[in-house]
Amino acid sequence: MIKVQADEMMTYLEEVFPQVRGEFAIDRLDDDLLIMRLKVQERHLRPGGTISGPAMFGLADVAAYVATMARIGKEALAVTTNCSIDFMRKPRAGGDLLVHARVLKLGRVLSVIDCLLYSEGTDAPVARASLTYSIPPGAAQAG
Repeated sequence: MIKVQADEMMTYLEEVFPQVRGEFAIDRLDDDLLIMRLKVQERHLRPGGTISGPAMFGLADVAAYVATMARIGKEALAVTTNCSIDFMRKPRAGGDLLVHARVLKLGRVLSVIDCLLYSEGTDAPVARASLTYSIPPGAAQAG
């Protein structure tokens, strides 16, 4: 169940991570799905007209953090403990990068999130990431 709504989550993100202010936006946040976007800028691009791997990883990581925080409440000390990412297609550099993130399991100490990344306006994912977050003691109830 969602404890922190999208607008409050964005405000919180900008408070605890001011270095990414204005880079991300939440399009949808509910019990089933988080859709978040990276507002792609020139610094996110690499030679060949594609979005860089680190930018794609960053979007998946922030989305996993947001999906977890939305369910457990604001816990700045939750951290990534594992990430595996498969780059499947060249993302287009002409628009934003979107992620569809789903919490697969939320326990007392770990959150497991699956992310599919898409170039804006396309149906085929450009990458898939699986992330695990460590939750601070006492922050969440098993779900």
